[in-house]
Formats: sequence, structure tokens, C-alpha cells
Amino acid sequence: MNLELFDELTDGGRRPLRMAELVYGAAERDSSLPSRSEIDEERTHPQKEKRGLEIKQGEFFAEILGDQRRGQQLMDVMRGPKPESSRRVNEFRRTGHVDLGTNEVRRRGRVGWIELKNLSCLNAEDDISTANLEVAVDLVLLDPEIDAGVLRGAPMTHPKHQGRRIFGSGINLTDLYYGRISLVEFMLERELGYVHKIFRGLLADDGSSIDKPFLAAVESWAIGGACQWLLVMDAVIAERGSYFSLPARKEGIIPGCANLRLPRFIGERAAREAIFFNRQFDADSADGRLIADAVVDAEDIESTVEHMATELGAAGPTSLVANRRALRDAYEPQDVFRRYMAAYSLDQARCLYSPALIDNLERNWNAKQRREAER
Repeated sequence: MNLELFDELTDGGRRPLRMAELVYGAAERDSSLPSRSEIDEERTHPQKEKRGLEIKQGEFFAEILGDQRRGQQLMDVMRGPKPESSRRVNEFRRTGHVDLGTNEVRRRGRVGWIELKNLSCLNAEDDISTANLEVAVDLVLLDPEIDAGVLRGAPMTHPKHQGRRIFGSGINLTDLYYGRISLVEFMLERELGYVHKIFRGLLADDGSSIDKPFLAAVESWAIGGACQWLLVMDAVIAERGSYFSLPARKEGIIPGCANLRLPRFIGERAAREAIFFNRQFDADSADGRLIADAVVDAEDIESTVEHMATELGAAGPTSLVANRRALRDAYEPQDVFRRYMAAYSLDQARCLYSPALIDNLERNWNAKQRREAER
């Protein structure tokens, strides 16, 4: 049924529909799938009070992505520029600057700097910041005057961390507790959207692929999803004293594609320790150095990033793109990624509605105290 719905809605793959458009279009034809209004209503309840409607969405995408032809068609659509990106690209090319609220994009020389500034939560990720970050990545990839992209955290405004740059704090656990994190718009579109574009490039409207290197400038910490970003970067420059972690055990969810990618960086045993036992990796440790290409003092971050961006392009874009493609084909062919995401779609949906997730949040995030503080 789901495969036939996909063919009907996409006209056999000729009509591009992003994941949210696809699943809510399917819901109009199949009442077993939740509608947009039902999901919106669900988001007004704490996670533990929701009815688990998104599990049906997980089943839907598990079947679509499990089919080789349709799954590849969907992945190709998700690598295209978002409509907002297409609307704002001329502005960005003209001014070299766009403020997207939770991030800001600037062209400096031949480098596109994306400064992450979800300031209210120390650059934790939520539905809005995820949607905005995909636009930022699109703009960097679509601008022909940019040769490489950089992700960096902005200086924080939180009293405890005033002026300190923080790379990323992972999923916003408060939003997760209150039921405001989406399976489709966050969990799935994140992996198949901007993370995949950083790794594999963007498919332009004319069908061409735009492939550019990305670098990460890690200051303070890269937790959870921010640590996952490092696994698709061409270079990681970390501040001395910073650290990386994947607290999946505390969250009760699957840490994106870390299970697929982390073992090839640090080995399977260390990856299991990170995912199952919350092992933290200091950037300047032996295992941290398997993730970070350079560990430098805070004042040397920018100059090191600029130097490494120049070095990445020294052999020319043709060679660079060819080598990026060769590495991807060797270690993560698209079919491997597609099958992983098919399993992830359903398993992550089940994790979101597991009683263990709520228990983890209650124990590790002090959710009850935070709820009282917000009242």
C-alpha cells in the first residue's frame, strides 16, 4: 500500500516531494496514517502523554526507504535545495550574508561560515534550528563563489557561559520531554537533509551535483547530534580542552547515523563504549585525535580553519570532489545508507515512544524540576 501511495503521489518519482510533504499527502489517502492536524495536536502534549501516532510514519518511511528504487528517489529529493533556499540564494550571493535566526551565514573570502546561534539552549537542536540549518548549508553549496563551508558555534549569551563559543549541545531534551521534537521534520529530515548534503553534496534543480568540503570548528563541546556532524566533515579543528560525546544512553534514542559512521573512526569497541556507556572523548586524547584533525588553542581556531580550508582545495576542485566521492563509495555507498535509514525510521519511532525514554529523561534531565521552573 505505501509503495503504491508513493508512486501515486510522486507520479512514479517524477514529482519531487520532501518527506513531510510525502507522508502528509499519503495521510490524505490512507486514514491509518496521522494527518498534519493530528500530529500538531500531539505536539501540545508531553512526550509521555502522546499516543504514538508517529510510529505509523516510521513504518511508512521504513517501507519506502527499504525499496531500492523508491528509496533512492526519496533520498535524491531530500538532497535538493529547500524552497526557502532557492528564494534566498540571490540575496546571499549579492550580500554575502543571511541571518536565519538560529544561525547566520557569511561569505568570507572563498569560505562560507555558518555560525550556530540557538542561544537560548546552548546550541541544542530542535525542529526550527534543523530547518534553518538546512537552508544555511544549501546557501553555502549553491554559491559559486564559495569553495568550502565551516560550522562554528557563536558566542553564548547565557549568564553561565557569557561570551563562550559552544559548538553544539545535541538534541534539545526539554523539547523532547514536552513532545516538541518531530520524528519526520527533525529525526528523519535532519539525516536525509543537511547532514546528507554536507556528506554527499546537493542535487541542483538542473540535476547536477554540487559537492564541497565542510569543516567543523569545535569549541567547548560537541555533544550528541553535534558530535554526529563531525563524522561527515572533511576536517575537524577542535579547541584545546573541548570534548565530544554521544549520550544516547541518557536520551534513550538512536544517535542519528553515529552507529553507521563512528566505528570507522575509532573502532567498534570504542564506538560501543560511546553509545552504550556515555564515554566522553577529550579532543586531545588518543581517541579524540581520531576524530579531530587538529587541536589548537582558542585564539588559533580561525587561522587553522582558514589554512585547512585552503589546503583542502590545493589540488583543485575536480580532484577534491573525485576523492570525496571515492571515499564515500568505499565506506558508505548510498545503498548502505538507504538500508540504514530504512531501519532507523522505524526503530527511532519506537524509541521515541518507549517508556524507557521518559524514564531516562526523568532521571537524567531533571525534567520535572525544569517543568516547574517554566511555569
